[in-house]
Amino acid sequence: MTATQNRSLNFSDLGLMDYLPAFEYQEKLMKEIIDIKLANREKSESETVETPNYLLFVEHPHVYTIGKSGDEHNMLANSAKLKEIDATYVKTNRGGDITYHGFGQLVGYPVLDLDNFKSDIFLYMRNLEEVIIRTIAEYGLTGERSEGQTGVWMDVGKPYARKICAMGVKTSKWVTMHGFGLNVNTDLRYFEYIIPCGIKDKAVTSLQRELERKFTDEDIAELKEKIKKHFTEVFEATLI
Repeated sequence: MTATQNRSLNFSDLGLMDYLPAFEYQEKLMKEIIDIKLANREKSESETVETPNYLLFVEHPHVYTIGKSGDEHNMLANSAKLKEIDATYVKTNRGGDITYHGFGQLVGYPVLDLDNFKSDIFLYMRNLEEVIIRTIAEYGLTGERSEGQTGVWMDVGKPYARKICAMGVKTSKWVTMHGFGLNVNTDLRYFEYIIPCGIKDKAVTSLQRELERKFTDEDIAELKEKIKKHFTEVFEATLI
């Protein structure tokens, strides 16, 4: 049997954390949810247990990650260059190609049981994009979707189209992990060492570049509150 829908989100801001520990923590939470779902199958409806959902914020030191279907030719830096720029390179289990995480980027990892929302991965990705589109609209920026290319873009269809937020997820038994990376004060030079998401003809940008100002700690705290607000609105959820 299936437990009743639970749309509450356990929120945690993990601060600055290396990629691998954050990855392992997501895997732990995902396993916890899947174990509950599997156990529920053996129970009567009155005995089933609600599955939890999590929303994690984190900032990573310089790291390049490539998805399971990614093309390693999109990694342009060799091991010597990675050492020079103080970056690591990790193969991971999400969808998508290669991307960069680093200082000044706000990363969000929703670990959700989509059976609590809607079991539709396409809708889930569009909802994640909608959260960021609504968030940056509060800063006067117009975020857009680019057909066939996940994430949030600006000036789609124009020669200077650019991505401000990358996305990639993994699902197992309708439980999600990984998520989005919104460029805030990100050092965009680090994108020069990859072909971001395998897309050669589009650039990347950041809130700092678009708004022509660096976000202070206070600004970033405010940004996080805006994302949380829009996340709960789009997913019709509550934070706990």
